Amino acid sequence: MSQAVLPLPVLFEDDELIAIDKPSGLLVHRSWIAKEATEFALQRVRDQIGQRVYPVHRLDRPTSGILLFAKSAASARVMTEIFSQRQVQKGYHAVVRGYLGDGILDYPLKEELDKIADAQADPNKAAQAAVTAYRCLRQVELPFAVSKRHSTTRYSLMHLLPQTGRKHQLRRHMSHLRHPIIGDSNHGDGRHNRFFREQFGLSRLMLAATSLQFPHPITEQPVVIELAVPKEFELIFNQPPAIAR
Repeated sequence: MSQAVLPLPVLFEDDELIAIDKPSGLLVHRSWIAKEATEFALQRVRDQIGQRVYPVHRLDRPTSGILLFAKSAASARVMTEIFSQRQVQKGYHAVVRGYLGDGILDYPLKEELDKIADAQADPNKAAQAAVTAYRCLRQVELPFAVSKRHSTTRYSLMHLLPQTGRKHQLRRHMSHLRHPIIGDSNHGDGRHNRFFREQFGLSRLMLAATSLQFPHPITEQPVVIELAVPKEFELIFNQPPAIAR
């Protein structure tokens, strides 16, 4: 007997739009990159509300949080234009290795190409502008020697505000700062990823989309959607005996 699929949490809904809390590991829609996947946010939302929906932006598969759909092709076109004109403000929370303070990183990124999905793309395309503002919310030092160089290990809870929307921007920018996001298998630190799996039972990417602000596609009134920081992100900051601040 198959297990019933729980409804995806709805964060915002009106006649034109619906936003849900996408769990880590769920694809937005079918992809050649992950042929083994059998569940997708697009189909689940469609079945959940009983009508067709249109994705207007994307979240990487391992990233959780706010995912927005339009309920009509017309609204989807308007929302796509709103995103392309950078009228959308996005906010994320992440747990990163080490102590990282506040700042803004302006570091252009070359496009990461997939062998299948991006087979026709130009591999010599110049790096594109990429800007991320970041602010530290909490820090913790744990009494575990994850690396041989240190007897303790440090982590920071960060609020990330991308000013541009490049592929894997936040993950690549944090890695460039030498404070990779925990759980990032491509740009992260395998020792710390393994520590989180073994010590806390956390194997997910510690990155979540937690706020989205944009003008409504019909009324043009501001829409603000917010989501609490995932509980597992707070877990390590409440670990005794720990040095937290």
